[in-house]
Amino acid sequence: MTEIKFTIDGKACTARPGQTIVEAAKANGVYIPVLCRYEGLKPAGSCRICTVRVGGRPVAACTQPVAEGMVVENATPELEDMRRAVVEMLFVEGNHLCPSCEKSGNCELQALAYRFRMLAPRFPFQWPLRATDGSLPKIIMEHNRCIQCLRCVRSIRTEDGKGIFAAQERAGRMRIGVDPELAARLDDETARKAMDICPVGAILRKEVGFAVPIGRRKFDRAPIGSEIESK
Repeated sequence: MTEIKFTIDGKACTARPGQTIVEAAKANGVYIPVLCRYEGLKPAGSCRICTVRVGGRPVAACTQPVAEGMVVENATPELEDMRRAVVEMLFVEGNHLCPSCEKSGNCELQALAYRFRMLAPRFPFQWPLRATDGSLPKIIMEHNRCIQCLRCVRSIRTEDGKGIFAAQERAGRMRIGVDPELAARLDDETARKAMDICPVGAILRKEVGFAVPIGRRKFDRAPIGSEIESK
């Protein structure tokens, strides 16, 4: 198998044919932030947190394959500020109350806010009116926290391949809907998987809140990206 040579911020890197920039960067100890990407799912390129520059042109690193001689810019001040702006927009267009959220300490959006040292967002808060759906047997849908990454839509399915979650409406009215009949048949393992695959606290399992205390959770122990950058 031919090895591909490329650079990220001047660092010489190698990749396998077919690897995306995010995958190759991770293999070379370079962290590129992602929110809509999840290991094992087909990349969607929807959140744009992973935007890098290749030949001066912005591209989604989770969908762009690596090519021989590619020159990738990742940690430039301009790109870092763009990523911080995206995180800020995700906060202001929802209703995120981190101290009371079950996902605090395990939340990827919260962890990125810490990484980018977000204090006060530069954009005004929208305070949308979004209802919480607690009618399902195994899970709670907290639409106030949803960032519409579509991880749940792309991954959580029944044994015969039917989607339990689906995107409804468009633009500012978009929300994640749930098939009530299929959701009623969710087992504990699939409900846990749905909560785990959500990067924020939009899907919560019922009756198991705060099983791991805040302060002992994933991003309480180490900041996001540190497991890659320490390699």
